[in-house]
Amino acid sequence: MNRPKVYTREGDDGTTGLFYGGRVPKDSELPRAYGTVDEAQAVLGLTRAAAGVDSEVSQILIPIMKDLWVLMAELATLPENRGKLEAGSTAVSSDMVDRLERIIDSLDERFEPPNEFVVPGGNTVAAWLDLGRTVVRRAERHSLAAAPSPSHVVPYLNRLSDLLWTMARWQEGTSLKVRTISD
Repeated sequence: MNRPKVYTREGDDGTTGLFYGGRVPKDSELPRAYGTVDEAQAVLGLTRAAAGVDSEVSQILIPIMKDLWVLMAELATLPENRGKLEAGSTAVSSDMVDRLERIIDSLDERFEPPNEFVVPGGNTVAAWLDLGRTVVRRAERHSLAAAPSPSHVVPYLNRLSDLLWTMARWQEGTSLKVRTISD
């Protein structure tokens, strides 16, 4: 069996190949955006591990992690090649954004949301969800230039950060509010 090598050496010049062709510097807006999404996906993997792979948290996160592959495919495509992408398969669709909203609404009914800032870290799973939320927010900021409208990447990441916040508060049950902290 002649298995291909993991390394190609093509990126040794500081560039990376993109979906549907083309190369860009590794520090340009596309790799910066999809690299941050990749980082968020890794944090969600840690969240799954902390929650238990058979947990309800894990069952919510798995489809989202699959969505992030779709999102990264879109971000890893030059704008002039995005017409080749397929909504829901290699490009984010409005249905994907709508699905996140439905999950948020469903979870939001299961706990009393705080009405002020909270101190993260009520438990390990909530802490990982909050870390994931901050990485997703960074990915959203990077994606503004990498996937401008009419792309659904930015709305998806915006809803995902809202969902991760909601999940963290749900997992904590009762959040430690900022005003309850003594000096």
